Amino acid sequence: MVLPLSGGGAQFGDQIEKGAMLYYNLHKADLGDNQITFIKRDSKNPGGSVSKAVTQELIVREKVDLLTGYVYSPNAISIAPLATKADTPVVIMNAGTAWITNLSPNIARVSFTMWQAGYIMGEYAANKMGCKQAVSGYTNFPPGKDSVASFKRGFEEAGGKVIDEIPMGGPRDVPDFTPFFQRTKDQKPNCFYIFVPAGNHATAVVKTFDELGMKDAGITLIGPGDLTQDTKLQEMGDAAVGLSVMHHYAADYKTPENEAFVAAWKKAYGEDSTPDFLGVQGYDGMAAIFHVINTVKGDITGSSAMEALKGWTFNSPRGPISIDPETREIVQNIYLHEVAKDGDRLVVRVNHTYEAVKDQCKAFKIGKCGK
Repeated sequence: MVLPLSGGGAQFGDQIEKGAMLYYNLHKADLGDNQITFIKRDSKNPGGSVSKAVTQELIVREKVDLLTGYVYSPNAISIAPLATKADTPVVIMNAGTAWITNLSPNIARVSFTMWQAGYIMGEYAANKMGCKQAVSGYTNFPPGKDSVASFKRGFEEAGGKVIDEIPMGGPRDVPDFTPFFQRTKDQKPNCFYIFVPAGNHATAVVKTFDELGMKDAGITLIGPGDLTQDTKLQEMGDAAVGLSVMHHYAADYKTPENEAFVAAWKKAYGEDSTPDFLGVQGYDGMAAIFHVINTVKGDITGSSAMEALKGWTFNSPRGPISIDPETREIVQNIYLHEVAKDGDRLVVRVNHTYEAVKDQCKAFKIGKCGK
């Protein structure tokens, strides 16, 4: 497992690890005579070089059978050639840049792609929210560029116009968003679409949007669900009320599967702990790994693992998921979330469900997704 275990990204690694280990502890009897040895390595930052080095060490020195984790897209991108050369399977539990799975035949993804939420958000903003003009702001690394490209495609195909795209710093440190948001406010768009890598970035986005009075100026804040991460939502306060995002998970989902998952999470990690989208991705990722182990019966190679995952289905806390046999990408429901106030607590309400959404980037064969 290669995850950020230190630094600003440790909160993301912690969620994924907790989700993965929760599934393992609840279901380890399903492995029969098989056993899993977990070896963890710290990817530290989004740069890619550390992730590549520790992955090389896991393959060569530890001789691991399977690699998983990978929060940041540059980290997953950096290790693709290693997975191909060593014929080692990789189950990505987060990194969302759409074309990552095209870099190696041995990579499958159980998290999301940026195009699943971004493209639909673009269509919805133009068709249902009355947005005619939009500005996009993004953290300047591969998933940010991917996210605003997907939004622009959906938005402009539906008749809208993106009038500006603003890079807003990198993923490692939270920038001062004020100059980027003021630039947006001065252009008077109907909607402001933002991608940032969740965590403290998202909290700062909502705070800055509120401080600059952008809602009162007639601008609607929208984006993927990274903006409303469950573990950060309560910190955002009333400024988050009314925020609309497209996403694949919230801890507030009222389904038997999710209520059982959240209850098990709190029993394992404490009543004050809550899972977010990274936690459920770790949980589902471990379910996929169990499926691989039980299907190939110990003979794990890149090709055998990918063959086992093709068409795999699972009744996840987020809803039904599967692996597209053609792209090795997750197919999942995408939900329109709206943040509301229930007493003293912020909650996520689902206003619409888009069922069995595939990766649109590969469907359209855009750029590296078409290779």
